[in-house]
Order: sequence, then C-alpha cells, then structure tokens
Amino acid sequence: MESLINSIVVPGDVILDLTAEVKSKIIVGPGLRVSSNKIIATKCGILHKKGSNVYWVDSRQKRYVPAKGETIVGVITNKSGDIFKVEIGASEQAQLPYLAFEGATKKFRPNINVGDVVYARLLVANKDLEPELVCVDSHGKKGKLGVLPSDGFMFNCSLNLVRKILNPKCPLIDTFQRTLQIPFEIAAGMNGNIWIKAKTVNETIAVANAILAAEYKSDSEIKELCENIGNALAGF
Repeated sequence: MESLINSIVVPGDVILDLTAEVKSKIIVGPGLRVSSNKIIATKCGILHKKGSNVYWVDSRQKRYVPAKGETIVGVITNKSGDIFKVEIGASEQAQLPYLAFEGATKKFRPNINVGDVVYARLLVANKDLEPELVCVDSHGKKGKLGVLPSDGFMFNCSLNLVRKILNPKCPLIDTFQRTLQIPFEIAAGMNGNIWIKAKTVNETIAVANAILAAEYKSDSEIKELCENIGNALAGF
C-alpha cells in the first residue's frame, strides 16, 4: 500500500490484501471499501494517508456519496411520524429521527419545521440502507450540531472546495477573523453545503463570495482576495 500513497488509483484497484500479515488496525475512508479480505478503491483519485493507519481517496465528484461519521449541512424537506427527511445532495434523502436531538423524548419533541437547515452527523451510511443522521455526539450532547439559525445564509459549492476550506492550512477563515477582524459563524458540510452568518448581511455575502472564489486560488492569492474584500467592506 505504501507504494501507492499520493498516486492515482481507479475503481477496482486492490490497495491491500488483508490476508497478508497486517501489523495494526487499518481505517478506510471515502473512496475505499473492504471486500473479500481486500481493500479496494471505489473512486478515481489520489490515495492519501494520515497517521499510520488512516487511508482515503481524494477525488473530484459532483454528487455526494454519504460516508459514516461525516458532518453535513442539509435541509428538512418533510416530516412523517417520528422521522424527518433531509436533503443532503446524495442519490436519496437521509432520515433524521426526532429522538436524535439532545433532550428529545417521546413527550418532548424538538421544534423543527420543513425548510429548517440542520448541521448533522451521518450515523448510517451504507449502499444498501437509507442514510441516517444524528444531531448529538456519542455522549448525547449536541455540541455544534442541530438546527442552524434561520438568519444565516446557506449555499452550495464543490466537494473539493469544502475540503480545501476545512484544511487547517487554508488561510481564508483565519484571515477574515483574525487579520481583518470580521467574525462569522460557519458550518461546512462534507456534502458541499456551507452555512455562514456574520454580523451584517453585507459581511455574510462577502464571506460567501470569498469562499466561492477561493477554489482555484493559491494561499497567497486567497489572502490577497480576503484583504481586498475586507477593504471594500471598510469603505477603502
């Protein structure tokens, strides 16, 4: 497997034969799956490794493929009985049980309406099952998950841009919040939906435009872009 790191793989490539001796537990991420004691690529892209045992394929795709554990930003489209339906940009909608919220009981149901935007985590993501979401962590606490304020702004972008924005080395968020002193809240879903909220509507739109314009720019160009937008907001 080590010889394939940072190289291009295509669907069907055998990344590793698990029948051979494996010294430690291996965690496979998006673009990989285990079949017949083999780790096989399911997407065309570049094979990456994090730490000593986490592997995934970084690929460009238009439609989101749910992966267990990923956080997403979705829109409530329907509620039927005990289940909310959420549009997440995948081939089918995800289900969100009302008991998947902090403090929810059979008597006390969360106040959620069609059209609300939620920040949730994928609990079930299987090709044979409907995706299922939760808005709590393993301790039953919501943390940053849940229904997002209605006065924010949600927009869609490429999955590659989301990964770029979430990269700790990307200077966009740090430049706005620390250098330019333009604070804002952001919830970036791995499904390509991003929700933001700044102090004013102008700042919110400016941050959204900066994110959309950053996809094909280098770090230095992103800093320059943010500074230009910051100066425009300040009236210079």
